[in-house]
Amino acid sequence: MIDSGLLDRAGRRITLRPVDDDNWRAVADVAPRDDQREWVAALAARYLLLTERSDVWTSLAVYADETVAGHVMWGVDDDGSRWIGGMVIDAPQQDRGVGRAVVRTLAGWLADQDGGHPVRLSYHPDNASAARLYASLGFVPTGVMEDDEVVAELRPA
Repeated sequence: MIDSGLLDRAGRRITLRPVDDDNWRAVADVAPRDDQREWVAALAARYLLLTERSDVWTSLAVYADETVAGHVMWGVDDDGSRWIGGMVIDAPQQDRGVGRAVVRTLAGWLADQDGGHPVRLSYHPDNASAARLYASLGFVPTGVMEDDEVVAELRPA
């Protein structure tokens, strides 16, 4: 379990846990709001399948106290950079600070794994709410595009 001690605005502790036999169905059913589906998968099941078929990505269940609230995955690129991807916060769990706590928690954990490597993520340039969130957490666009997404990074302190 990855636990930075962060709480959402409802006072629930946000933790990241392995996807396992007990929670995979709840994680697979995580779905964003309808207006977000052009930028993220309609169900987190797509990301779970990606992690099963890839050596790069690892899925994590997002918990708010003991409730599955989302999905996020992480990976390590060939250059050693750490990546956050596939974040989906379940629609009823949004607007409570869950996503912010997830990114802060995972970015901190990834940065601690092997100091000196940046933590990166990508988002569609039309996804203004994601751009604001990531910028507020210190992620800076690199000028590089990955497919049709802006790559941003959090440089080590």
